[in-house]
Amino acid sequence: MPIICLFAAALQTAPAPAPAPQPKTERVAIDTDKGRFVVAVETDRAPVTAANFLKYVDQKRLDGITFYRTVKAGEKFGFVQFGVQNDPKRALPPIRHEPTTQTGVKHLDGAISVARFEPGSARGDFTISVGDQPSLDADPTKPGDNLGYAAFGRVVEGMDVIYNILNAPTQPGGHFPGQMIAQPIKVLHAARLK
Repeated sequence: MPIICLFAAALQTAPAPAPAPQPKTERVAIDTDKGRFVVAVETDRAPVTAANFLKYVDQKRLDGITFYRTVKAGEKFGFVQFGVQNDPKRALPPIRHEPTTQTGVKHLDGAISVARFEPGSARGDFTISVGDQPSLDADPTKPGDNLGYAAFGRVVEGMDVIYNILNAPTQPGGHFPGQMIAQPIKVLHAARLK
């Protein structure tokens, strides 16, 4: 039998490779006064950061907080921020930083990550990327604090709600001039989906 026929016969009898297992996620629905969106939280790949976010959800610490900041760098590009704003009644202790080089969860369009100052200071304020933002990922080739933000999931439904928040009118003054939402957008309820 010619070699080509043997190769073709081997291809026909070889079993198809098993698909790679998908990382485990928990889906969380977040209802705002602008509508609902759903995030898939990466509990396998970013266990520390995901567990932190799920504590805020399960303990109802996100119910009643607001989206308070929008950074619009272009059409459908920037990020929105929401969270407890260091409210001592809502904030949990800071968590260990999980850089994207460790988790593999990148700041792609719809990524949710935890805001921080220095590594290990993150608590209960979160950003959602609009557009791919590799500059927020860890980059060990850069000097200084090059650990980026800790992405831990992404929006899987309702990205139109995030676009509406990104386009919300801002006020000129404040801590971040031109970035603070003039009428903050309320989170009515956040809960895991079964």
